[in-house]
Amino acid sequence: MLVLAITLLMLGLLVVGMPVGFAMGVAGAAGLYLLGGTRFVFGILDTTPLSTVGVYELVTIPMFLLMAELVLLSGVTEDLFKAAAAWLSRVRGGLAMATSIAGAGFAAICGSSTGSAATLAATTIPSMLKQGYEAKLASGVVAISGTLAILIPPSVGMIVYGFMAEVSIAKLFIAGVIPGLLVVTAIIATIAILVRLNPDSAPQTESVPMGERFRLLVGVLPTLLLFGFVTIAIYSGATTPTEASAVGAAGGLILALARGQSSFAQYLHAFRRAALTSCMILTIILGAHIFGYFITITRLTQDIIAFVGALDANRWVILLILLAGYVVMGMFMDQMAILVLTVPIVVPLVSSLGFDLIWFGVIFIIVAEIGLVTPPLGLNCFVVARYAGRPLNEVFHGTFPHVLAHFVVIAILLAFPAITLWLPGRM
Repeated sequence: MLVLAITLLMLGLLVVGMPVGFAMGVAGAAGLYLLGGTRFVFGILDTTPLSTVGVYELVTIPMFLLMAELVLLSGVTEDLFKAAAAWLSRVRGGLAMATSIAGAGFAAICGSSTGSAATLAATTIPSMLKQGYEAKLASGVVAISGTLAILIPPSVGMIVYGFMAEVSIAKLFIAGVIPGLLVVTAIIATIAILVRLNPDSAPQTESVPMGERFRLLVGVLPTLLLFGFVTIAIYSGATTPTEASAVGAAGGLILALARGQSSFAQYLHAFRRAALTSCMILTIILGAHIFGYFITITRLTQDIIAFVGALDANRWVILLILLAGYVVMGMFMDQMAILVLTVPIVVPLVSSLGFDLIWFGVIFIIVAEIGLVTPPLGLNCFVVARYAGRPLNEVFHGTFPHVLAHFVVIAILLAFPAITLWLPGRM
């Protein structure tokens, strides 16, 4: 009963607008006070901040966020879209497909699904509408492409999951590569089917000369090389993810300086944004740990594992119920909040069922992302509708075919775990 009351308190604080990290911290502290009194609470609060955020591996968060801000400062987002659009200019629906490819490239930069959706909406939807694309198709592609940000490495979501689940962040990064490419392929295939069923939704565009294609490709090559280097350095074991994040941030600074398009004030703004986002994420992790201490002391996790172990149900049925719950949660909550709230409880359960935690982490992230494009509160759809000035129901309708395709991808990854685990197994 106490766990239920504290959980309702936390949800109530979230409803009234308190930030996730503070809501979990306040609720967790209230629960600890009821369990052990004032000295007990202050004993935990004295030691938790340093023990939680004073971890070497968490340096990856500000470094990768800084890399993202600096690369964005170089103006690479629009270049990625133009290059992909040029190479797909002969294909019907090529601009929409280019958006998904640019989304994948941007995913390697941003790490935030809503941020990715906002940037893509501002840069790609006007181009598609100008070419005569159906607004529903254009906005749906942008909303779903934004979800790639937390899956394709380097992903802040994977860092947080790896830290809280105590699994290798490097293996999580590499495990997301093939599923990420599979999701991009599913988006492109869905676009191809939609434009074949309704050719008027995506007019044929003029072919771009081969020389222009290579010129545009050269413009994005340094960025692609940077992310390729970071990924290969982690995969080969030449660097740890923490070291790779520092190299990535330095590379992002070099790219931005080489472009020479930004002022000193813009650089300061980029550093400030990276610092603020880092503080937000670390505050969420700190709040989650305080709430996690309360959950641990109440033995809720052990009770859930014992209850599930006593059920006469197949472990796959239990896993599917968990994933269905994540889809529902994703409709109402940000994926980072879902991560920190559920991982401490769900990961021991999943481990007790005999599932690989690296594989589950990738599946979990894809499933949680689906909630960002499904009603009633799909955050990516709200972001796209706002930045593109389109009706919200139009964006939701545009994402529906892609949601179905995502479920097909999830079914494939569930049926064939080796797709996810093949690369990590060869590190």
